[in-house]
Amino acid sequence: MMEKIQKALAKYWGYYEFMPLQKEAMECISRGQDSIVVLPTGGGKSLCFQAPAVTMPGLAVVVSPLISLMKDQVDALAECGIPAARIDSSLSSNEQKAVLVKIHDKTLKLLYLAPERLISDGFLEILRKVELSFIAVDEAHCVSMWGHDFRPEYRQLGLLKQIFPGVTIAAYTATATEQVRNDIAEQMRLTNPEMLIGSFDRPNLVYKVQPRKNIIKQVCAVLDRHKGESGIIYCIRRKDVDNMCVQLEGHGYHVAPYHAGMSDEDRKINQEAFIEEKIDTIVATIAFGMGIDKSNVRYVIHTGMPKSLEHYQQESGRAGRDGLEAECCLFYYGGDYGIWKSLMDDMPAEAQKIAMVKLSGMYRYCTGGVCRHKAILRYFGQDINKENCAACDMCLGELDYIEDALATAQKILSCIVRLHQQYGGHYNALVLTGSEDKRIIENNHHKLSTYGLLSDYSKHIVQDWIEQLIGQGYIEKTGEYNVLTVTAKGWAILKGKETPRLLKPAERQAKASTVAADSWDGVDRGLFEALRKLRATIAGQKRIPAYIVFSDAALRDMARRRPSTRVGFREVKGVGEKKCRQYSDIVLAAIKDYCQANSLEMDIGVHPETVSAELQGSKPKMCSKMSEARQLAFQLFERKLSVEEVAKAVNRAESTAIQYLIEYINREKINNPYPWVDEQTFGCIIDAMKQAKGGQMKPIFDFLNGEIGYNQIRISLACLRNNR
Repeated sequence: MMEKIQKALAKYWGYYEFMPLQKEAMECISRGQDSIVVLPTGGGKSLCFQAPAVTMPGLAVVVSPLISLMKDQVDALAECGIPAARIDSSLSSNEQKAVLVKIHDKTLKLLYLAPERLISDGFLEILRKVELSFIAVDEAHCVSMWGHDFRPEYRQLGLLKQIFPGVTIAAYTATATEQVRNDIAEQMRLTNPEMLIGSFDRPNLVYKVQPRKNIIKQVCAVLDRHKGESGIIYCIRRKDVDNMCVQLEGHGYHVAPYHAGMSDEDRKINQEAFIEEKIDTIVATIAFGMGIDKSNVRYVIHTGMPKSLEHYQQESGRAGRDGLEAECCLFYYGGDYGIWKSLMDDMPAEAQKIAMVKLSGMYRYCTGGVCRHKAILRYFGQDINKENCAACDMCLGELDYIEDALATAQKILSCIVRLHQQYGGHYNALVLTGSEDKRIIENNHHKLSTYGLLSDYSKHIVQDWIEQLIGQGYIEKTGEYNVLTVTAKGWAILKGKETPRLLKPAERQAKASTVAADSWDGVDRGLFEALRKLRATIAGQKRIPAYIVFSDAALRDMARRRPSTRVGFREVKGVGEKKCRQYSDIVLAAIKDYCQANSLEMDIGVHPETVSAELQGSKPKMCSKMSEARQLAFQLFERKLSVEEVAKAVNRAESTAIQYLIEYINREKINNPYPWVDEQTFGCIIDAMKQAKGGQMKPIFDFLNGEIGYNQIRISLACLRNNR
């Protein structure tokens, strides 16, 4: 079955490798094992059920919460040549009948439905007469009350196991804590589900967090870094969305609003304008985005603090779904906490308690002083195995710690105590900066020993430090008016027993992220822009989103390889057979014209004999170039070249070269991993395998405390299997 799935990936999607945990997720479906799969946005969740559906007998039913999300996925599948359909309220009765005919005729492989329609009596009767390959539940966190987007209609899905007892159910989500995962399994009554939990890290996202000051100026700076690129700006309230749009339009930016106060028609028009790239930027409340599968969003801006880290990961995760670099900027203010708190007043007591815990976690993220990627991962119970992520403001050196953090914090906490812990952050900052505000004079607070202790700094900087101390747990806000009180941890600072972290904006210019540099490596930017325009023209003619025609990642690969033939074009990541047939002539002509006009070499990384074969009229298989790369890799491994050297020689990622090496080891029955794994490391892996009592990589990796990488373990195990 997995061999069939791999062939389907290459044929329909133009992918030759699995992303992390995709293979395991697909194996669960193929062997009839219920599963819960948690992969980050952009981690290839959809392929986990789409690829098996194409290869298995019967119809796969996909549960999805939003019409726009279903439409996007069905359109994308159609572009790849896969028979898929949806039934929802946006379709006419005739269109729905046409889908029902296809179900009856067994010509569909995937059917997308909302949970309410799936569970309805009439539709259950239809599906009882159909051979179902499996049921996939997308956005499965909606099942759980502990999830960040609980939907009561998703609770009905617990009936599926009773109605279809022999049918495999696979649940997928990008954001789920352990508590949410367990709740999904229980509510959906899954049978011993396999839990496949990927890393929550999105290394291609560059996270930046700043206190909100001049928000329009701050937002414009981000937009100017991404001219002509797609992005989303999130605001907490509808009035903030409207105000932001007015001001940005006044500055000449192409934006459109999206919030629940608009009519359905206006929201639809603006959403389609964004998807079709008629406008660059959508300004929205968090009501926007869950159903958007737009892969080339290059920036997400939050003009206020989200209400939880789950929400932030979901919303910021709408950037960079194609795996390329994207920027996520969050501008927060202490008042955001109060806004969310007031918006939660009408919630049931238990739900409000949960929401406030999550809000506090979000606040600590904004004001904390650790790597942003680490902070997010730790919230979800994971960690990052490197000191510098090279993809956040902390690690890029955009923020610094102040040198006298202890003394500064003691001044702030002393002021709170001198004011008898009866005032908020704004008032404390006025006292500390020596303000002559009328209230301070009337209250005789200008006579306090802490008055003017931080007069060298602006009120905004002092307020930022107060917020950071709150985020680190040294100060608490209490009561309706957010009065500041010193915590037990704060008293430890006053006694000099603990030192906080206080940040300041760095005066130096921010360093460029290596994420962006790597993804543009070898890409001719002029050709990329020319291909973007061509893609927009094609999308306009077909009336589909541009990213469904080709992702930005595919365009960059074209602009890097610059193919001159269909064989070379087929090798571009993301170009399957149907897209090759549809678009190769027009795209190859555009690439040729650009390269001739700019005196650029073509067919980068392609062996001359491959090009020659096609020009002479032979018809190699579409994946023959892949075979060539594999054959060359085998020859180089025979000469004992390293993985890095082979990857470079065959113009493939190191992960692909590792896969070639494993295949080479298996084919040649090699039982000695030298020189790819040294003798001492090999011995450690053998010992760990004995202690871990099995040949699974994870227990061996854990036994070795992560000191030996998965690739070395994988190579060693392949050799050891040949000793049996």
